[in-house]
Amino acid sequence: MSNKTFHLPDLGEGLPDATIVEWFVKPGDIARLDEPLVSMETAKAVVEVPSPFSGKVVRQHGKAGDVIETGAALIEIEIDPSLPQRADAEATGHHHGPPPSSKGKTSDAAAGYSHPVAASGDDGETSKQERAGRADSGTVVGAMEAGDHLHTEQVSTVAGVKAVPAVRALAKKLGINLGRVRPSGADGVVTLKDVKGAAEAGTAKAGQAPSPPPAARPAGAAAVATPAARSGSERTALSASGQPMRTTPPTIAASGQPEQLKGVRRNMARVMAATHSQVVPTTLCDDADIHAWVPGNDITVRLIRSLVRACQAVPALNAWFDGETLTRTLHPHVDIGIAVDTDDGLFVPALRNADVLDANGIRQAINRLRDQVSNRSIPAEELKGYTISLSNFGVFAGRYATPVVVPPTVAIVAAGKGRHQMTPVMGGFESHKVIPLSLTFDHRVATGGEAARFLKVMLDDLARPT
Repeated sequence: MSNKTFHLPDLGEGLPDATIVEWFVKPGDIARLDEPLVSMETAKAVVEVPSPFSGKVVRQHGKAGDVIETGAALIEIEIDPSLPQRADAEATGHHHGPPPSSKGKTSDAAAGYSHPVAASGDDGETSKQERAGRADSGTVVGAMEAGDHLHTEQVSTVAGVKAVPAVRALAKKLGINLGRVRPSGADGVVTLKDVKGAAEAGTAKAGQAPSPPPAARPAGAAAVATPAARSGSERTALSASGQPMRTTPPTIAASGQPEQLKGVRRNMARVMAATHSQVVPTTLCDDADIHAWVPGNDITVRLIRSLVRACQAVPALNAWFDGETLTRTLHPHVDIGIAVDTDDGLFVPALRNADVLDANGIRQAINRLRDQVSNRSIPAEELKGYTISLSNFGVFAGRYATPVVVPPTVAIVAAGKGRHQMTPVMGGFESHKVIPLSLTFDHRVATGGEAARFLKVMLDDLARPT
């Protein structure tokens, strides 16, 4: 028998690494061809990686929480000739070899990364009273809500609990012990709805599970106190993420515990750093007067509609730019990247064909993207290829910003927190509600005049009653 090492394949997103969520096998287990070996969290999804071999697991290269580079060794398997094997020449759709040379690597931006956008807002299920209490209901950036739909992923059983990777990822994020959640799915499968219900009821927190007596705990194990339970003078052996703390007392120059960025935040850091060196950003700011709006206007829909009309009037900002060849591509369609803020980091799903959608179609598309981002089921293709971006941070705070333009796009619009201001009118002053807008564009491609005309079209459209 011979041993073969399985290297982490390119999971189809052009990302340089992924984080181990959980192993489905352990050393000594029999791994079978095409059955799940491990679930990996990338910047965009939780993916189950199947085994390319059949045989006994000899060694695992990493544990849950470790970051594995694409092409690095993931697991070593002792091949069993008596079990089904895939021929060496048979295509699998994955590359199992060692990592490619640095010469062949491309930047995250070139790989089609789109930063996240937060989607929140009125989904038609909120009462009128609740909507009245949220001035920015329906805006793009905001609190994320997980959907109740169980997506058709492969169910795995870990520690007697049946669930798909998206459910396990949500439980991990919410601090829920899946073993204490009552399943409602078919064949005893725990669903997203079950996890959310347990989180709201507070009946399945990870810390509520009975702890073994001290004598039964593995050597070196230590209990981790939650941040809320710690006093200012208390110290633990582990950080909040469970990583070992430094052994020497922190000094004035160094305090806190550094922790490695993973998943979405890790990729976001790469893209933002690359963007900083590639773009010549310039920002214009102004206030959109929405005093004339009639009741029932959806802020998100109105922002998207005004953005579409501005793209049609000034196509220079609805474009892609290649800084190496100094070429631009003007787009006849408008695909808007909607910035979605989550606890895991920033997502930017693409609202396709926004120029042909009516108000109802835009709202439905936003709700769909919101749900897909919240439960980490959004396809990688939906996170790239947009022609211009929109970020609405005003649901939280802030008026103006310098939002980041991510190549190959040329522009991004940001909406701040609405406010009332005194506006001069014939015969005196009136209190008008306004929405602060910030337009950042790549000055290598678009002129200041084009950007100003673009912003003027948005302001004029948003000033209309409907």
